[in-house]
Amino acid sequence: MDDLSFSIFPNENFLDLRLYQYGWEQCAPLHSFGPFVRNHFLFHYVISGQGFLNSNAPDGTTHRYDLTADQGFLICPGQVNTYCADKDQPWKYVWLEFDGLRVTEYLTYAGLDASHPVYTPQSTAQGQALRDSMLYIANHSKVSTLHLIGHLFLFLDALVQSSASRRSASGGQLRDFYIQEAITYMEQNYQRDLTVEELADVCKLNRSYFSKLFRDSMGCPPQEFLIRMRLSKATELMKTSRASIGDIAQMCGYPNQLHFSRAFKKRYGVSPRAWRAENQFHAKG
Repeated sequence: MDDLSFSIFPNENFLDLRLYQYGWEQCAPLHSFGPFVRNHFLFHYVISGQGFLNSNAPDGTTHRYDLTADQGFLICPGQVNTYCADKDQPWKYVWLEFDGLRVTEYLTYAGLDASHPVYTPQSTAQGQALRDSMLYIANHSKVSTLHLIGHLFLFLDALVQSSASRRSASGGQLRDFYIQEAITYMEQNYQRDLTVEELADVCKLNRSYFSKLFRDSMGCPPQEFLIRMRLSKATELMKTSRASIGDIAQMCGYPNQLHFSRAFKKRYGVSPRAWRAENQFHAKG
């Protein structure tokens, strides 16, 4: 029987939610990974056995979390982390690596972030339903990308609904309307200079109130969300066009290519040129 299954998602042309790689593994005793820094969110669900996670919190302190079957752990972008299987009862886990413009918001509802990385289900049955949703993705690498993205949304819904640290979404329909108005405006105008004042004006809201509303809903300030959107658009163009890095920077709202390169490397961990060299085999034409 195999001890490992690993797959890479073949395309990234999704903005709200993206899947990067996924799989499961029966680890050997004391098998460890790290110290390592991820560019995207990575969630593990422990199927059996046990192990531990060492994770750096935003304040720079390192915390150890001991985990056992039917628990999970989240690794956030930019975090230094190490995780290791137990010597006597090494864990078997399933994992998904994902990202997207609204992922921070969904994870916040589940009560998970860099300071609170451990998932515990409200009940064993709910935890195992989450496990099964992840295993479905891990075992269906040959189905369409749209099919897998649909199941990734179902996974996130199961994560939120089952989490013992679940937080209630607040604000109601009016708040959602304002946020959607702002996001739609960003999507239509991300190529040019946009200010928070302009976005607040579109929603007919005070700047400080709009900024708080946006952060509470999306898990990041409007400026950070706009940067993520621009860089997501840039990765699409680098994959699907032959335009130069400089031209792509201009098309994505960065008249200064150096500023674009710095923002890109901060987000993805490599330069635009290196990222394109690794991913351009997806380009068409």
